[in-house]
Amino acid sequence: MNRALWTSIVGVGAAQLLKIPAHLQERRSWSWSDLFRTGGMPSSHAAGVVSLASYLGLKKGFSSDSFALATLLSLIVMFDAMGIRRHAGLIAMEVNELEDTVFKLTQEHPHHAHRRRDAELEERLGHMPAEVLGGAVLGAVIGFLSYVSEPSRNPFTAGLAFTRKWWSALR
Repeated sequence: MNRALWTSIVGVGAAQLLKIPAHLQERRSWSWSDLFRTGGMPSSHAAGVVSLASYLGLKKGFSSDSFALATLLSLIVMFDAMGIRRHAGLIAMEVNELEDTVFKLTQEHPHHAHRRRDAELEERLGHMPAEVLGGAVLGAVIGFLSYVSEPSRNPFTAGLAFTRKWWSALR
């Protein structure tokens, strides 16, 4: 079993499950497709990559190549979630509003034709910084829990090893 991969998958899954109460409160309904929607608190992308990086840092060491690659991947994914994907969502909102405006104008002027799109563009694509931070914190906790719960680890000695590795990384 590849524990690092499963740690990351659990991070994504946990973040998606934590979004369900917000969906229920927002729309008073829920569907299975909500588990696969993007955007919202916490960021499942951030939770997945940070859980991987934190697990690898604890397992292989914070100066290992594995941790360096996972950390770089985490930074790219989180930057993308707050930047490009968020702005694509904002553009989708503008296009959807423009579609409504054009439709109203063609209703007022019947000699102009406009075929309305079947569906609006998805607007919830990216994340606010707080949503990414929430996902990153969740991911760090999941990475730590995965590390300390390994069958060969005693939770007390794993906690001491965790403290030693962080202390040595800070020096």
